[in-house]
Amino acid sequence: MTDPTSLPSFPPPEDEHPLRGRVLDALIDLKLQPNVDRDGDVSLVVQQQKMFVRCVDGPIPMMRAFGQWRVGESVPADELARLRAANDITARTNLVKTTVHDGVLLVAVDLVVPPSTPLPQLLQGAFTGILAAVKAWHVAAGGSQPEEGGESSA
Repeated sequence: MTDPTSLPSFPPPEDEHPLRGRVLDALIDLKLQPNVDRDGDVSLVVQQQKMFVRCVDGPIPMMRAFGQWRVGESVPADELARLRAANDITARTNLVKTTVHDGVLLVAVDLVVPPSTPLPQLLQGAFTGILAAVKAWHVAAGGSQPEEGGESSA
């Protein structure tokens, strides 16, 4: 009997999680190193920040690109100011959603992804919007802009 750990790792069948497969292919084409975490989300590092992509297959394929950051001491501890800053960013951007819960900033972009959608451009735009929203949130919440890789990903 062959040792099962020595068998090659084959990709899942095409009909199993097709959007996630397309996302993985697009991220590899962008020279990023995606992984699939235990929740089934695609995880990767963009500009030294941990990001995730959750894919939902169905009649209307959708994905959520998101990141989570533990709020550091550079931002005042006023919970109302933090929530107002999150609301301000969400209202101004119309695409990026931000919220704060239990000391963690969550920034997400939800997208409908028809089969013909060029995923590399869509993913790059989503990650750029997320990182810009994180910086804008820090300023709006009364803190300083985070340094590259400064705040810890949750």
